[in-house]
Amino acid sequence: MESSGTQQLSMPAKELFAALMALGLIEKDGAAWILTKEGEKRGGAYKESPQYGKYIVWPEDLSLQPPNKPANKPSQNLRTATAIGKAFELSANKINFILSELGWVNKGLKGWLVTDQGKKQGGIQAEDRKSGIPYVRWPDSIIESKSLIETIGQVKGTGDTQEGQTPDSGVNSGSEAVGFRDKFEAKHRSADGHFVRSKAEMLIDNWLYMAEIVHAYERKLPIEEDVYSDFYIPTGKVYIEY
Repeated sequence: MESSGTQQLSMPAKELFAALMALGLIEKDGAAWILTKEGEKRGGAYKESPQYGKYIVWPEDLSLQPPNKPANKPSQNLRTATAIGKAFELSANKINFILSELGWVNKGLKGWLVTDQGKKQGGIQAEDRKSGIPYVRWPDSIIESKSLIETIGQVKGTGDTQEGQTPDSGVNSGSEAVGFRDKFEAKHRSADGHFVRSKAEMLIDNWLYMAEIVHAYERKLPIEEDVYSDFYIPTGKVYIEY
């Protein structure tokens, strides 16, 4: 894709695409690059050429600096999954799967792709210059995320059992949730061994188990508030509330 952007910015096309993708101005659709809504707002447009086919052009004054950020201000340090893993003594692969569990990234054919929820956490899509494999970079503040810390604690088995509730303890930081669990004790045993709080939940759990669908019961939502869903299906990131 040759464009006015590559000519005016005097930058190799591969580096330009990486910068435009990091700013959320373009994204990959198969083997082609397409404009995002933000890219259209910044003046990107399609043109047709008998020689090159469909390609993208940019205004001559296009800036690759993040919006509302002075050009002379140092950019925020960004962490890869490897750097996050070092902070929690976990491998980059495990960190990426945890980020996927939180709904912040999706696994692509090769590498990882940031989701809309991941972008809200500050995730920026990037691409390895040599291999072209996509990965995500995160702000330093990501290691202070309550949702990430709690999920890593659960994976490592170091989470505080008093913070959330267990089906048989009825313990929760919110008095309303405690009252609910005291009133509706988890005493119905489903086929996969889960203790649930009603016959209807037991039927749902049994159906999921017989359909060989991996699921969790009373899974905390990946948000700062202590909100729980009746069932959670990791494949597809589906939360079920009965």
